[in-house]
Amino acid sequence: MKANMDNITIVLNGPKYPGNIGSVARCALNMGVEKLSVVVSEPLDVEEMKQMATHFAAGIVDRIQYYDSLDEALAKFQFIVGTTSRRGAARGPVVSPREMAETLVDISRHNEVALLFGPEDMGLSNDELRYCHLLVTIPTSKQMKSINLSHAVMILCYEIFVARAEPLEAFTPRMASSGELEGMYAQVKELLMKIGFLNPENPDFWMMHIRRFLSRTKLFSKEVKFIRGICRQLDWYMRNKIT
Repeated sequence: MKANMDNITIVLNGPKYPGNIGSVARCALNMGVEKLSVVVSEPLDVEEMKQMATHFAAGIVDRIQYYDSLDEALAKFQFIVGTTSRRGAARGPVVSPREMAETLVDISRHNEVALLFGPEDMGLSNDELRYCHLLVTIPTSKQMKSINLSHAVMILCYEIFVARAEPLEAFTPRMASSGELEGMYAQVKELLMKIGFLNPENPDFWMMHIRRFLSRTKLFSKEVKFIRGICRQLDWYMRNKIT
């Protein structure tokens, strides 16, 4: 089952820098999220946003939904994920980005989901977190706990993207059939007999060891053809060198 990325919106509450909004747009697009809502009290420089978004994500900047209040911005969502770096009894339990992503796989199928981020310097207040159904925190080292807004967005969106991705179908080339292997072993045996590597009185004894060695590699059909080609070339070389 995949998460429905079309039902996921990034909501920025009170961002201070237009450039950060543009960076968020670019990170979101990298992970397949194309909806961005911004709660601001006054207009921000759109050109600065687009400069950081680059032309690839400029369309997301053009489609930003602006709101005057957080409750208005969140009104349409059935499920809201809040981000916080601070923990405490007042904030309740938090989950990791990976746990959050696993939860959203099912919920996002038929529900509008908001990923809510607070201002760069303050984050979300306890009062703002009351809107949230789930709180997520990004683990960091003790040396540097602060995470850039766009980086935080990228981490959450990445985890959702990975959770929704179907595992790549493993490609296994066709393995050699018994007939192909026996033909190869016969050719190898003949060549090794010619160069005196095998004891002519009991060649199959040493060939058994060669078989065991090669069987551990699970030879593919093309590899058998490659080995047989080497044998043919060596045989040709020996015959022509002798003559």
